[in-house]
Amino acid sequence: MISAIANTVFQLAIEHYHRYDDIDQPIENPYDNQSLEHLLYLKCWIDTAQWHMEDVVRNPEIAPQEGLYWKRRIDKQNQVRTDTVEYIDSYYLQQFGHVQAKEDARINTESPAWAIDRLSILALKIYHMDQETKRTDVDQAHITACQSKLDILLEQRKDLSQSIDELLTDIAAGNKYMKVYKQMKMYNDPSLNPVLYNKTP
Repeated sequence: MISAIANTVFQLAIEHYHRYDDIDQPIENPYDNQSLEHLLYLKCWIDTAQWHMEDVVRNPEIAPQEGLYWKRRIDKQNQVRTDTVEYIDSYYLQQFGHVQAKEDARINTESPAWAIDRLSILALKIYHMDQETKRTDVDQAHITACQSKLDILLEQRKDLSQSIDELLTDIAAGNKYMKVYKQMKMYNDPSLNPVLYNKTP
């Protein structure tokens, strides 16, 4: 099932990133660049780097100029993340291109790739919450609270994984169909963001 593959790839990407724990570490994707695994690894690496950018920018002592620098990097990274999700959906559109949807086929609330996006973020939450349960510089109350949260995250991953697998099975059988809408983000487009297109030359 795809969720098992995705969860394995996500775990590998997160572990590889934390060998360096460096936002600017170049990605070393071990998968063939024509494979779904390659896209999944790339997706999770992007998410992991952005996770740590979000940590940095929340430092209450960060200088305003540095904070702006990180905010702009996060915006740029988020656009790359969105583009990668759309690449994954393109993969599935091609894979299911031959499937004839049944007359009573339904559309899902989100595309397969956006569900997989949530699974990638969940993998990061699980990794970092697990790290919190292993700290030696906190009291037992912190460990207990984090373990309780970790248990919930693990259950959430199980449920989401099952939902993704069921969605893909339904699409393959024609019981559901894919319809992908591009994000059409406006704030990054100088022709659509009024702050940018109204800017005095």
